[in-house]
Amino acid sequence: MIKFSLFPKKNHIIWTLIGGIVCGLIAGVILALTYDLPQIRSLENFTPSAVTRIYSADKVLLAELFIEKRDPVKLSVIPHNLTAALLATEDRNFYKHSGVDIKGILRAIIKDIYSGKFVEGASTITQQLAKTLFLTHRKTLIRKIKEAILAFQIERRYTKDEILGLYLNQVYFGSGAYGVESAAKIFFDKSVGNLSLAECALIAAMPKAPSRFSPLVNKDLAIKRRSIVLKQLLETGIITESDYNKALIEPLHLRTQNKNTLKAPYFVKYVKDFLENNLGSSKLYKGGLTVFTTLSFELQKAAEQAGKNGLFALEKRMQQQRIKNTDPEYALISINVQSGKILAMVGGKDFNKSSYNRAITAVRQSGSAFKPIIYAYAIEQGFAQNMMILDAPIAFKNGKNSSQWQPENFSGIYQGEITLRKALSLSENIPAVRLIEILRPSSVARFANSLGVKSNLLPNLSLALGTSETTLVELTSAYAVFANKGNWIKPFGVTEVMDQRGRIILRIKPEKNAAMSRAGAAIMVNMLTAVIKEGTGRKAAILGRPVAGKTGTTNDFKDALFIGFSPSIATGVWVGQDNFFTLGKLETGAKAALPIWIEFMEKALTANPYQYFDIPDDVVQVRIDSSTGLLSHPNSSSAVKALFRKGREPKKFH
Repeated sequence: MIKFSLFPKKNHIIWTLIGGIVCGLIAGVILALTYDLPQIRSLENFTPSAVTRIYSADKVLLAELFIEKRDPVKLSVIPHNLTAALLATEDRNFYKHSGVDIKGILRAIIKDIYSGKFVEGASTITQQLAKTLFLTHRKTLIRKIKEAILAFQIERRYTKDEILGLYLNQVYFGSGAYGVESAAKIFFDKSVGNLSLAECALIAAMPKAPSRFSPLVNKDLAIKRRSIVLKQLLETGIITESDYNKALIEPLHLRTQNKNTLKAPYFVKYVKDFLENNLGSSKLYKGGLTVFTTLSFELQKAAEQAGKNGLFALEKRMQQQRIKNTDPEYALISINVQSGKILAMVGGKDFNKSSYNRAITAVRQSGSAFKPIIYAYAIEQGFAQNMMILDAPIAFKNGKNSSQWQPENFSGIYQGEITLRKALSLSENIPAVRLIEILRPSSVARFANSLGVKSNLLPNLSLALGTSETTLVELTSAYAVFANKGNWIKPFGVTEVMDQRGRIILRIKPEKNAAMSRAGAAIMVNMLTAVIKEGTGRKAAILGRPVAGKTGTTNDFKDALFIGFSPSIATGVWVGQDNFFTLGKLETGAKAALPIWIEFMEKALTANPYQYFDIPDDVVQVRIDSSTGLLSHPNSSSAVKALFRKGREPKKFH
């Protein structure tokens, strides 16, 4: 009989158990490392964070928005010298390994052990891509293992060229540049396909330590790194010695970095805020959108130049008056009256010093620039522009208080009986106050709201003098109603937004409503042309085109305004100081704001055909005496052309 020992069997069982436990531990570790790894299934459809671009209506690139400035390009576009330099620097065995360079890892481990810390990563390009797309940049053993696992998965699913192409569009080169195309533009102001050998070598040198090797950070160090890369290309036989020597001495011509090259910065910020509210920050800064706006870059430049010239002249006058704390600002906004498109926007004299947009955000008193709204409401209520109103001192009880409010004309002169037309053209205060008392301030405030003045208007008699605060854009859009046949259109700056695939994801439809009758609007235009021909805006007659508008000045000359329009363009100009100090004695809307308006409108009107204001069929134009409002004889020197609703025109002669 054969006898068997029990011990070998016991040993077999024990070793089997131990082996099972070890395998289980290994499986557990692998499972723990891989359970939260992303699935590498659609790398070819991976959409990296891309640059959003904002364009003017005349196709000028106004701004680029990004968190990571990246411009993806095809591998075929990238110069061979650049791909070869990157491979020579980052991963010489790229086309030989399977995602992980075992020899490189062993070398790195030995160096890390000797140093007692991570000094060499030994990451292949595939591993770097995996880290960039899916992992953190923190150096840990666990992350390196995950990185290797992901690299194997990527290599199994995609070709080397596909991996290299994605890497070249992802890697960070410093100074905000992600990808080779972005790096070429940021550093050399050219597309990647136009880079020289020396420029290719410099870009290839940066991924190792982007924050140190960027030529915008350390030019000398970047050149040293470039030399090292060129030497590697020579030693590997990729370039000739002649090419090497030529590239080695090539001067480094970097893109000029100029902070003052911002284009329409206040408008761009306005557009950014609008898009962020409507599309969200992530899509705006990462989505690679193409944004088309309403801005005319030519008119924008004209607006900025006009403001610069106007403030220069104003500051000289302020110095002559020895005014302290002089820091005048200005704002300008120009709108197409038929469409509501914003053509130009300036929110201040220096965006780098203050991004506060005084054209759309600042609320200031409008002074006499508010008066046309009162007169427009009167016309809508059936008043005629030749109606007589008393221009004489008046006092009003101040509510329950025993004190009195006594408004005064700016000039201190009183005309007695005066027509509405003349009262508006001369900007007399007392007739405006008497008129709002007749119409009721609350009714005028509601009417102003229908014209686009959304700010809170206090319904009191002083509203006639523009004491309630409004924004420049609100006033300008209200005046545009007169030129637009009584229709109010909400001003807007963005027309269309497209995603990376060219699909329209946002298209703006203008908001509009009928704010007043077409006849009433035409009569108001006629009354406001009187401001130019006969009143406080006479300087604007130099334009030689049909224009209308109104000056505005607040107490102590703290604000100066001119809001005016042609048949197609409405433009508002404000001048003042943020600290609410005076601009100086007699710095009225006609003196401080109107010259800016005239200079801008001269450029704007030159680009537009000659147009006349609308005269609808239900109004008639007759010659009246400017003082009495009665019909005027043809040869009278005081005759003016005035519009009336049919049947409401004067019948008697002066």
